[in-house]
Amino acid sequence: MQVGTLCTIDTVCCGRDTSVQGAASLMRVHHVVDVVVVDDPEGARRPVGIVTDRDIVVSVVALGLDPLGLQAGDVMSDDLLVADEHDEVDATIERMRLRGIRRVPVVGAGGRLAGIVSADDLLGWLAEEMEALARISPHQRQHERHTRR
Repeated sequence: MQVGTLCTIDTVCCGRDTSVQGAASLMRVHHVVDVVVVDDPEGARRPVGIVTDRDIVVSVVALGLDPLGLQAGDVMSDDLLVADEHDEVDATIERMRLRGIRRVPVVGAGGRLAGIVSADDLLGWLAEEMEALARISPHQRQHERHTRR
């Protein structure tokens, strides 16, 4: 399965110059834990970083810094792991595991933001797959009873 089919399309974004407080406000309003930092937020939306609630707590609040005086570009994780929408889920999971990353922006043609996929999204999908797999054995027994009368 391709990661683009599992990603959340309605991704909350901001520009590098958005204040940290502005990024936190976006998280609150949209009930999300991260904001993808993009170049050209009104146009191409090419991801360049990500700001998480943890980034704000560890890099701003814990240090007593002013969230209005800092920009998203100052605190974003800029060593960004992205997935192409056509990448296979298992390959994306492996890349996330190797880097210890829980959220990955998904890009489409021209590197434009197509969505975001999280470890929770992938766990949900895997749980559904495991549930389907668990239903095979009882179904097989029922099928055998029906066909071997």
